[in-house]
Amino acid sequence: MQCNRHFIYALACSATALGANIVSAADTSSLDAMLARDKALELPTSYVPPPGNPLDHYAAGFAQTMCSAVFITGLDLDFAAENVGYFTAPYAERAKLGKPIVDRAAKTISVAVPGGAVRIAKYIGDQGCMTFPIGTTELAFKPQPIKSTLPDPATQAWPTGDKVTEGFPSAVNAHKIEQAMDAAFASPAGMTAAVVVTWRGRIVAERYGTGITAHTQLESWSMGKSVTAALMGVLIQQGVYDLEQPAPIPEWQAPSDPRAKIRIADLLHMSSGLRIRAPYDPDYDASGPYPDHLYLYTGSVNSFHYAATRPLQWPPNTVGRYRNTDPVLVNYLIRLAVERHGENYAAFPQHALFDKIGVRSMVIETDPFGNLLTQGYDLACARDWARLGNLYLQDGVWNEQRVLPHGFVKFVSTMAPAWVADGRPVYGGFFWINGDGALPVPKDTYYMAGAGGQYTMIIPSHDLVVVRLGHFKGDEVGTRDFHKALSLLLGAVPPHT
Repeated sequence: MQCNRHFIYALACSATALGANIVSAADTSSLDAMLARDKALELPTSYVPPPGNPLDHYAAGFAQTMCSAVFITGLDLDFAAENVGYFTAPYAERAKLGKPIVDRAAKTISVAVPGGAVRIAKYIGDQGCMTFPIGTTELAFKPQPIKSTLPDPATQAWPTGDKVTEGFPSAVNAHKIEQAMDAAFASPAGMTAAVVVTWRGRIVAERYGTGITAHTQLESWSMGKSVTAALMGVLIQQGVYDLEQPAPIPEWQAPSDPRAKIRIADLLHMSSGLRIRAPYDPDYDASGPYPDHLYLYTGSVNSFHYAATRPLQWPPNTVGRYRNTDPVLVNYLIRLAVERHGENYAAFPQHALFDKIGVRSMVIETDPFGNLLTQGYDLACARDWARLGNLYLQDGVWNEQRVLPHGFVKFVSTMAPAWVADGRPVYGGFFWINGDGALPVPKDTYYMAGAGGQYTMIIPSHDLVVVRLGHFKGDEVGTRDFHKALSLLLGAVPPHT
């Protein structure tokens, strides 16, 4: 099963990739019951598909991911075209497009649609790559340099810096740790690029694939949704927003607009009820229109306005769906708040969050209007994902400073009510949850997950944070290897007391 595209629902991808057998008659019966329930709740609104030619959108996704791979990760273009970034540019669709053309002087990647448009992505500096709308190469915003206020990481001890204590703590079984790392990299076809393991905040193991270092910024995809959660958490800690308040989206402020009842908590729970099509919908038909879920990456439009103008399909907080409208709209709220206070929006993630926890490598890319696409156009090194994981493991506290508000970590790691009502206890607040025990980790585990086998697992019962990043083509094999490694890691450290 290709876990980057058309499958029955998101849990199927996650659980199957980790080795769980979930295809059964009981599952089919549960799916039918869920669809019947959701149909009964559905509102009489119309669906309007995204405009444009799907192949143009796939070309945009291809250009963008190749631009990021070449100019940020530093991969060879031919290697990248074969092995990375299938989510917005599926492997089969690439065969229908022209070969990516790199212009290193202009820092662009061009992909031609036979007989049609040429999609151009440009590296714009600290904000990564951006794909132009068809027919233009003019930016609609001024890229901003984003500089960390932190000193050279080589001068600081882990976790804020990169000076790592050598050796293993006495409570850790070094032999099993090494076995786990061997398991994670067992299959060359798995294309595992990086694994970092921390126990009680200390790095106890890390290993990298050929050509990858501790500082290589790798594709991370939807792990960025958990970054979005953290940024909202920072604003809640500052008193700007409250989880229970209706989301103050400008497009929803007309009298009697039913979307005005959508709370910030509903958006974080992926339970807004907004009507779009996503490959993870249980009734998704791959032969239908190009999915909005992808269009929010590839449409070269104002992604915030597009998401905000979708109608309701269900009342808020009644149906859980993994759809990009919700994280995009949380990002919209972040931009509104930051600019209302006169701060630099582009630099806000770095200064308000990353500098507090030692993250220096994170690149968040934008749409043509400068809106950060933190729902999945993000790249970072494995150590930085481990830092973010440890911020959550430590209940939002870093060096005795509260970064995320009290109770916020519990909120994101608790099952979303609308998903539970649908019989899927697997999603929290922009985090996946092992609520049904389908994964080979304790049920208290919650995790960031990105297409192509990207994971940051937070396992409170064992004080573990485990990061696995890999090249997209190795998704299924690499994730099975990761499954084996997780089992060994659980036996290598004592449970939390």
